[in-house]
This record gives sequence, C-alpha cells and structure tokens, in this order.
Amino acid sequence: MADYSEDYLLDKKIKIFQPVDGYRASTDAVFLAAAVEHVLLGDTILDAGSGTGAVSLCLAERFKAESPQITGVELQPRLAELANLSAEANGFDTLHYLNCDISACPLPNCCFTHVITNPPYAENDLASPNASKAAAHNLKGFDLADWINFCIKKIKPQGYFYIINRAAALENILAVLHGRLGAIEVLPLSSKPGQPAKRIIVRARKDSKAPLVLHPALVTHNEDGTHSRAAERILRQGAGWGK
Repeated sequence: MADYSEDYLLDKKIKIFQPVDGYRASTDAVFLAAAVEHVLLGDTILDAGSGTGAVSLCLAERFKAESPQITGVELQPRLAELANLSAEANGFDTLHYLNCDISACPLPNCCFTHVITNPPYAENDLASPNASKAAAHNLKGFDLADWINFCIKKIKPQGYFYIINRAAALENILAVLHGRLGAIEVLPLSSKPGQPAKRIIVRARKDSKAPLVLHPALVTHNEDGTHSRAAERILRQGAGWGK
C-alpha cells in the first residue's frame, strides 16, 4: 500500500501527492499563492519551506502563460520527493524542488523575482508526535526572524516577498521588514464574519518606499461553515487578491 495519497487543488486542476501519515497542505497554501502578482515572462520564484509543494503548484498553474522558473526548498526529503512527483504529474517542467536546510541552502542571494514562504508557525508550542508534522510546524534551529532574513537575501532588487503566518506574529514580521522592504500590504484572514483574524498574509517589495496598506479582512467561511464567495474564488478558481 502506498504511503502517499493522490489529492487535488483548485477544483481538481492540480494533482498533488501527500503523505498519508505526515504533513499535508492546508488551505493556507492556496490563500498565500493568491497573494502573488506581477509575474512576468522570465521571472523566478522561490518557495521557501515548500512542504508538499502546494503553494508553488498553484503558482505554476496560475501563471502558465508566463512560465516562471519556480524552485522549492524543503528540509524533509520525502516531502521534496513527493513535490517533484506532483510537478511531473502536472506537466510543470519549470518547477522543481530541492531537499536542503535553508541554513545551508546552495542557492545564490539576490536571484529571485518573488520569494514566497509558509514557514513553521510554532516556536514554543508542544510538537506533534508525528515527526513529519513536527518538522513542518515547529521552528527548530531558526526563529521567524532568521527565516525571513533568509528570504530577503534571496530577493532580487525590486523583487517581492510574501508570507503567511499567525496574526500574533505580525509585530515580529513587520519588525524584520522595517527599513528593508516597503510597499507592505497586510491581509488578515478571518474564519467567520466578526471574528478576529487568526492568520495574516504580508506582501512587500524590495527597494520600495511606498507606505503600508492594511486591507479589510478576507472572511474564509460563512456562518454555516461553508466557504465564503471570496474564498471560493481563490480555492476553486485560483483567483488572486481582489480578483
């Protein structure tokens, strides 16, 4: 029996292979991919901490016409292997994944037009007994600032940065970005109308002095638990912010 399942994203436009017992992508990955804009022919994209590849698979599908070169970096060898299988199964020949620790990543600095990341959220939380989930969800040997600093180093001049994390991490994220990236945009993600945001997406640009923009919250679910219309456009149609 295979140790992985065959799943789908974007209303079955994308096939993704994921461990049966281990880290599996959530809707966070699709929401984060929706934040990426301004992708042009010849652009390069880095997916830092790529997991099973959900973010970059969504980007490869959404920007087929632009055909950017997309590289994923993932610590867990099995996840990187499955992500490469997914890229091949979808015919994304401009997408590939490297198995390496970001602290020893061989990729040169200042070489990506877009750097996108869905890093481990927890620094002090009790780790999952499942080793794969623990590695994916808990920062080890790196704190969030270190992780963001790695990402910033990889961005080309005028390039873009994107991150999703807990709402409680926003203060730390902005502190790291201060004076280094501009045109910062914050999109809160709220589970239901009237509820505080539990997640935030932050988008920023290198070499920009544009002021910060705080967007209205994207409400992901209706009161009855079904996905909101805005969430459906992203999760099923692959739409970007405000599309």
